[in-house]
This record gives sequence, structure tokens and C-alpha cells, in this order.
Amino acid sequence: MEFLNEYHLAGLFIGICTFLIIGLFHPVVVKAEYYWGTKCWWIFLILGIAGVVASLSIDNVILSSLLGVFAFSSFWTIKEVFEQEERVQKGWFPKNPKRKYKF
Repeated sequence: MEFLNEYHLAGLFIGICTFLIIGLFHPVVVKAEYYWGTKCWWIFLILGIAGVVASLSIDNVILSSLLGVFAFSSFWTIKEVFEQEERVQKGWFPKNPKRKYKF
């Protein structure tokens, strides 16, 4: 981590990791809604709270920042799971034939 701070690369590293974290959450939203529907929202709430607690308890600024990004990406995923259900209802994404839907 000293290398990143010494050469002023910490911001770039955080930006790249933020991009990757957010990018990884998009397929997670699609798969979570496909297999579990909106009833999985609480998993992302727990992940978000755990990320906030971990972020607040770590002294390293880079790791703390990345945990904060993870936490709030988890909170954002709650909203996205419900929006994904609407996308499925509109026919933009396939329905899971093994699952019952409200609509």
C-alpha cells in the first residue's frame, strides 16, 4: 500500500476498484432476481451494514474506501433488485420458469 501512496496512485487504484465492484454487482442483481426474486433484498442489506461497519473499523484509507464502495453498492443493489423485477415484467429479461411471480 505504501507504493500506491508514494507514487500518488491511491486515487487511481480506488477508482479502478470502484469500477470493478460496481461492474460485478450488475450480474449479481440479474442472477439474484432470477433465482430468488425480490425476497433476497435483506441479504444485500446485511452485506451493506457489514461493509459500513468494516469500513469504519479499518485505519487504512484505501481499504476503508473500497469497503465503503462495497457497502453502498450493496445498498444500491436493493433498489436494483426491485427494478430488475420490473424489467422482467416488461419482458426485457427472461422469467425463471421454476419460480412463481406476483404478476
